[in-house]
Order: sequence, then structure tokens, then C-alpha cells
Amino acid sequence: MRLIVNGELQDVPAATLAETLQSLDLGEAKVATALNGEFVPARARAVTMVKDGDRIEIVAPRQGG
Repeated sequence: MRLIVNGELQDVPAATLAETLQSLDLGEAKVATALNGEFVPARARAVTMVKDGDRIEIVAPRQGG
């Protein structure tokens, strides 16, 4: 499946947002996710389906100030 992840086209073998994170080696990472501009909480990722052409944003927290 071809998805746009953080602005870059990626070929990802996944059906759900959780599987997408796993395939990108981010399955256990503490990140925030959005699918097509809509925030997706961690608890909903396993049931959130992705389809060809979807836009996914993945943001990791940073320390600093």
C-alpha cells in the first residue's frame, strides 16, 4: 500500500494504523498520530484502517524548552 507518511511517499504492507507503525519500526514508540488530518489516539490505532493514498503524520515528543 502506498501511504504518505510525514510528507513522504512510502510503500507499507499494512491494513491498520497500528500495523503501519509496526512496519515503520515505531510500534512501541510514544508518538502522536493523525490520519488525513484527524488525530487518532493510541487506543484506536489497531482498529483504524488505512487505504492507499492516505496521509499519516507521526510526531514524537521532544524535551527542551
